Amino acid sequence: MTTPTWQLQTPIDAILFDCDGTLSTIEGIDELARKNGVEDIVESLTAAAMSKLGMNPEIYQRRLDLVYPTQQQVLALGHDYFAHKVPDLVEVIEVLKRLNKSIYIISAGLYPAVRIFAGLLKIPSQNIFAVPIEFDAQGLYLDFDRASPLVYSTGKRNIVSELKIQHAEIAYIGDGLNDLVAADLVTRFIGYGGAFYRENIAAQCQYYISSSSISPILPLVLTKSEFEKLTPAELKLYQRGLSDE
Repeated sequence: MTTPTWQLQTPIDAILFDCDGTLSTIEGIDELARKNGVEDIVESLTAAAMSKLGMNPEIYQRRLDLVYPTQQQVLALGHDYFAHKVPDLVEVIEVLKRLNKSIYIISAGLYPAVRIFAGLLKIPSQNIFAVPIEFDAQGLYLDFDRASPLVYSTGKRNIVSELKIQHAEIAYIGDGLNDLVAADLVTRFIGYGGAFYRENIAAQCQYYISSSSISPILPLVLTKSEFEKLTPAELKLYQRGLSDE
Protein backbone atom coordinates (compact mmCIF):
# COMPACT_ATOMS: atom_id res chain seq x y z
CA MET A 1 0.00 0.00 0.00
CA THR A 2 1.33 3.44 -0.92
CA THR A 3 2.12 5.66 2.05
CA PRO A 4 -0.08 8.79 2.05
CA THR A 5 1.85 11.98 1.31
CA TRP A 6 0.67 13.52 4.58
CA GLN A 7 1.90 10.64 6.76
CA LEU A 8 5.12 11.37 8.60
CA GLN A 9 8.11 9.09 8.08
CA THR A 10 10.02 10.10 11.21
CA PRO A 11 8.36 9.95 14.65
CA ILE A 12 7.53 13.21 16.38
CA ASP A 13 9.18 13.65 19.80
CA ALA A 14 7.07 16.49 21.19
CA ILE A 15 3.64 17.98 20.52
CA LEU A 16 3.24 21.68 21.27
CA PHE A 17 -0.24 23.13 21.69
CA ASP A 18 -1.51 26.65 21.89
CA CYS A 19 -4.21 26.94 24.57
CA ASP A 20 -6.93 29.50 23.89
CA GLY A 21 -8.91 28.64 20.77
CA THR A 22 -6.92 25.43 20.27
CA LEU A 23 -7.23 23.23 23.35
CA SER A 24 -10.26 25.15 24.55
CA THR A 25 -12.98 26.83 22.52
CA ILE A 26 -12.76 30.04 24.57
CA GLU A 27 -10.32 32.95 24.62
CA GLY A 28 -9.55 33.28 28.31
CA ILE A 29 -9.12 37.05 28.48
CA ASP A 30 -12.35 37.54 26.51
CA GLU A 31 -14.16 35.26 28.95
CA LEU A 32 -12.89 37.35 31.87
CA ALA A 33 -13.89 40.51 30.02
CA ARG A 34 -17.47 39.27 29.65
CA LYS A 35 -17.67 38.64 33.37
CA ASN A 36 -16.48 42.17 34.06
CA GLY A 37 -18.58 43.96 31.44
CA VAL A 38 -15.82 45.06 29.04
CA GLU A 39 -16.15 42.37 26.40
CA ASP A 40 -16.62 44.54 23.32
CA ILE A 41 -13.33 46.41 23.42
CA VAL A 42 -11.32 43.47 24.80
CA GLU A 43 -12.63 41.07 22.15
CA SER A 44 -11.64 43.54 19.43
CA LEU A 45 -8.12 43.79 20.87
CA THR A 46 -7.85 40.00 21.06
CA ALA A 47 -9.03 39.61 17.46
CA ALA A 48 -6.45 42.14 16.29
CA ALA A 49 -3.66 40.35 18.16
CA MET A 50 -4.65 36.94 16.81
CA SER A 51 -5.32 37.82 13.18
CA LYS A 52 -3.66 41.11 12.25
CA LEU A 53 -1.06 42.63 14.56
CA GLY A 54 0.33 39.78 16.61
CA MET A 55 0.71 40.08 20.37
CA ASN A 56 2.56 43.02 21.91
CA PRO A 57 2.98 44.39 25.46
CA GLU A 58 0.68 47.35 24.78
CA ILE A 59 -2.27 45.15 23.81
CA TYR A 60 -1.51 42.78 26.67
CA GLN A 61 -1.50 45.59 29.24
CA ARG A 62 -4.55 47.33 27.78
CA ARG A 63 -6.68 44.21 28.01
CA LEU A 64 -5.68 43.47 31.61
CA ASP A 65 -6.16 47.09 32.65
CA LEU A 66 -9.68 46.94 31.22
CA VAL A 67 -10.57 43.54 32.66
CA TYR A 68 -8.82 44.01 36.03
CA PRO A 69 -9.36 40.32 36.93
CA THR A 70 -9.33 39.03 40.47
CA GLN A 71 -7.23 36.07 41.49
CA GLN A 72 -10.41 34.08 42.08
CA GLN A 73 -11.60 34.81 38.53
CA VAL A 74 -8.29 33.73 37.00
CA LEU A 75 -8.25 30.48 38.96
CA ALA A 76 -11.86 29.79 37.94
CA LEU A 77 -10.85 30.36 34.32
CA GLY A 78 -8.69 27.23 34.46
CA HIS A 79 -11.82 25.19 35.09
CA ASP A 80 -13.71 27.12 32.41
CA TYR A 81 -11.01 26.14 29.93
CA PHE A 82 -11.58 22.50 30.79
CA ALA A 83 -15.36 22.81 30.64
CA HIS A 84 -14.96 24.17 27.10
CA LYS A 85 -12.21 21.82 25.97
CA VAL A 86 -12.34 20.94 22.28
CA PRO A 87 -13.99 17.61 21.35
CA ASP A 88 -11.87 14.45 21.73
CA LEU A 89 -9.06 16.34 23.47
CA VAL A 90 -8.62 14.07 26.49
CA GLU A 91 -8.61 10.94 24.33
CA VAL A 92 -6.13 12.40 21.82
CA ILE A 93 -3.72 13.44 24.57
CA GLU A 94 -3.93 9.97 26.10
CA VAL A 95 -2.96 8.40 22.75
CA LEU A 96 -0.03 10.79 22.32
CA LYS A 97 1.23 10.15 25.83
CA ARG A 98 0.95 6.39 25.44
CA LEU A 99 3.12 6.68 22.34
CA ASN A 100 5.72 8.54 24.41
CA LYS A 101 5.17 12.01 22.99
CA SER A 102 6.08 14.91 25.26
CA ILE A 103 3.13 17.31 25.49
CA TYR A 104 3.59 21.06 25.97
CA ILE A 105 1.29 24.06 26.19
CA ILE A 106 2.66 27.38 24.92
CA SER A 107 0.19 30.15 25.66
CA ALA A 108 -0.04 33.91 25.98
CA GLY A 109 -2.78 33.18 28.50
CA LEU A 110 -2.46 33.72 32.23
CA TYR A 111 -0.27 31.12 33.89
CA PRO A 112 -2.47 30.24 36.91
CA ALA A 113 -5.43 29.43 34.65
CA VAL A 114 -3.39 27.54 32.07
CA ARG A 115 -1.67 25.55 34.84
CA ILE A 116 -5.01 24.42 36.27
CA PHE A 117 -6.26 23.46 32.81
CA ALA A 118 -3.06 21.54 32.09
CA GLY A 119 -3.36 19.71 35.40
CA LEU A 120 -6.86 18.56 34.51
CA LEU A 121 -5.43 17.30 31.21
CA LYS A 122 -2.60 15.57 33.12
CA ILE A 123 0.08 17.63 31.41
CA PRO A 124 3.03 18.27 33.78
CA SER A 125 3.49 21.82 35.07
CA GLN A 126 7.09 21.95 33.83
CA ASN A 127 5.74 21.66 30.28
CA ILE A 128 3.63 24.83 30.56
CA PHE A 129 4.68 28.18 29.14
CA ALA A 130 2.28 31.04 29.92
CA VAL A 131 2.34 34.57 31.36
CA PRO A 132 2.66 34.98 35.15
CA ILE A 133 0.32 37.48 36.81
CA GLU A 134 0.58 39.22 40.19
CA PHE A 135 -2.16 39.91 42.76
CA ASP A 136 -2.12 41.71 46.07
CA ALA A 137 -3.02 40.17 49.44
CA GLN A 138 -6.72 40.72 48.72
CA GLY A 139 -6.46 38.92 45.37
CA LEU A 140 -6.73 42.08 43.28
CA TYR A 141 -4.79 42.44 40.02
CA LEU A 142 -1.42 44.19 40.27
CA ASP A 143 0.63 43.43 37.16
CA PHE A 144 1.78 40.80 34.69
CA ASP A 145 5.29 39.57 33.97
CA ARG A 146 6.49 42.16 31.49
CA ALA A 147 9.66 40.13 30.86
CA SER A 148 7.68 37.16 29.55
CA PRO A 149 8.50 36.48 25.88
CA LEU A 150 4.87 35.50 25.37
CA VAL A 151 3.63 39.10 25.45
CA TYR A 152 5.55 39.66 22.21
CA SER A 153 4.63 38.43 18.73
CA THR A 154 7.87 36.42 18.44
CA GLY A 155 7.65 34.90 21.92
CA LYS A 156 6.38 31.48 20.88
CA ARG A 157 9.07 31.28 18.22
CA ASN A 158 11.71 31.89 20.88
CA ILE A 159 10.33 29.14 23.12
CA VAL A 160 10.12 26.66 20.25
CA SER A 161 13.76 27.40 19.43
CA GLU A 162 14.69 26.46 23.00
CA LEU A 163 12.62 23.28 22.93
CA LYS A 164 14.34 22.18 19.72
CA ILE A 165 17.47 21.66 21.80
CA GLN A 166 15.62 18.88 23.65
CA HIS A 167 13.37 17.57 20.87
CA ALA A 168 14.56 16.97 17.31
CA GLU A 169 11.10 16.43 15.82
CA ILE A 170 8.29 18.73 16.90
CA ALA A 171 4.66 19.18 15.87
CA TYR A 172 2.90 22.44 16.72
CA ILE A 173 -0.86 23.04 16.76
CA GLY A 174 -2.23 26.57 17.00
CA ASP A 175 -4.82 29.00 15.73
CA GLY A 176 -3.27 32.47 15.50
CA LEU A 177 -0.50 34.66 14.12
CA ASN A 178 1.48 34.22 17.33
CA ASP A 179 1.60 30.48 16.61
CA LEU A 180 2.29 30.77 12.91
CA VAL A 181 5.56 32.61 13.57
CA ALA A 182 7.08 29.29 14.69
CA ALA A 183 5.86 27.25 11.71
CA ASP A 184 9.20 27.07 9.90
CA LEU A 185 10.97 25.79 13.02
CA VAL A 186 8.96 22.62 13.48
CA THR A 187 8.64 19.34 11.63
CA ARG A 188 4.91 19.86 11.17
CA PHE A 189 2.74 22.88 11.86
CA ILE A 190 -1.02 22.31 12.01
CA GLY A 191 -3.47 25.18 12.04
CA TYR A 192 -6.63 24.66 14.08
CA GLY A 193 -9.78 26.56 13.17
CA GLY A 194 -12.42 24.48 14.88
CA ALA A 195 -13.09 27.17 17.51
CA PHE A 196 -12.14 30.36 15.63
CA TYR A 197 -11.75 30.07 11.87
CA ARG A 198 -9.28 32.64 10.56
CA GLU A 199 -9.03 32.74 6.80
CA ASN A 200 -5.62 34.42 6.70
CA ILE A 201 -4.18 31.74 9.01
CA ALA A 202 -5.74 28.90 7.01
CA ALA A 203 -4.26 30.30 3.81
CA GLN A 204 -0.75 30.03 5.25
CA CYS A 205 -1.05 26.47 6.61
CA GLN A 206 -0.31 23.33 4.63
CA TYR A 207 -2.47 21.46 7.13
CA TYR A 208 -5.50 23.17 8.64
CA ILE A 209 -8.26 21.62 10.76
CA SER A 210 -11.66 23.24 10.35
CA SER A 211 -13.67 20.60 12.26
CA SER A 212 -14.37 21.13 15.95
CA SER A 213 -12.72 17.82 16.92
CA ILE A 214 -8.99 17.80 17.55
CA SER A 215 -8.83 14.16 16.37
CA PRO A 216 -7.48 15.05 12.88
CA ILE A 217 -4.09 15.74 14.41
CA LEU A 218 -3.58 11.99 14.99
CA PRO A 219 -3.16 11.08 11.31
CA LEU A 220 -0.96 14.17 10.90
CA VAL A 221 1.47 13.45 13.77
CA LEU A 222 1.77 9.64 13.76
CA THR A 223 3.94 7.48 11.53
CA LYS A 224 2.77 4.25 9.89
CA SER A 225 4.49 2.16 12.55
CA GLU A 226 2.79 4.16 15.31
CA PHE A 227 -0.55 3.79 13.55
CA GLU A 228 -0.04 0.01 13.65
CA LYS A 229 0.34 0.16 17.45
CA LEU A 230 -3.07 1.73 18.05
CA THR A 231 -5.65 -0.12 20.11
CA PRO A 232 -9.13 -0.66 18.59
CA ALA A 233 -10.50 2.35 20.49
CA GLU A 234 -7.57 4.51 19.43
CA LEU A 235 -7.93 3.33 15.85
CA LYS A 236 -11.55 4.48 15.89
CA LEU A 237 -10.41 7.92 17.03
CA TYR A 238 -7.74 7.98 14.31
CA GLN A 239 -10.33 7.09 11.65
CA ARG A 240 -12.60 9.83 12.97
CA GLY A 241 -9.73 12.22 12.47
CA LEU A 242 -9.34 11.09 8.87
CA SER A 243 -13.02 11.67 8.14
CA ASP A 244 -13.10 15.14 9.72
CA GLU A 245 -11.75 18.15 7.87
